[in-house]
Amino acid sequence: MVVRVIRSINIQLLDWKHIFVTNFLMNKIILTAFVLLFITGCDQQVKKIKTNADPLEAGREFINASLTGDYDYAKKYLLTDSTNLMYFDRFVEFDEKKPAADKEGYKNANIIINSTEKISDTITVINYSNTYKKEPAKIKLVRKNNEWLVDFKYTFLDSL
Repeated sequence: MVVRVIRSINIQLLDWKHIFVTNFLMNKIILTAFVLLFITGCDQQVKKIKTNADPLEAGREFINASLTGDYDYAKKYLLTDSTNLMYFDRFVEFDEKKPAADKEGYKNANIIINSTEKISDTITVINYSNTYKKEPAKIKLVRKNNEWLVDFKYTFLDSL
């Protein structure tokens, strides 16, 4: 009888030790996984968020996002008014209908800045092309609330 009680106590102690070690290890693994996910998530956000403090940088970001087909990112640099949104939506529709070879060519293209023209403190025009088609194009950037944004309608209407 005494032997049974001692065995029972030993088994219960071993079970508690096993449960404690297992729970400790699981908590450690879960905590490590959350820390890694947090660090990875923060790292991706830092890469994506850029300021629009410089017209050339904002223009490059917009052009590059448009070339690679990242329209949501390009839209962050768009001056939001109804005309710009309409032109941009049509541009996206047209761009999505391009053949796969063209899309790949644009995605791999580099931006060539031919010239920049500072019209005023709040307006800059960038004349650019890309290494895929090499056709000159212009975008107008407007400074609004200390951010440089693309006035996309200028690309089609060519008026300051």
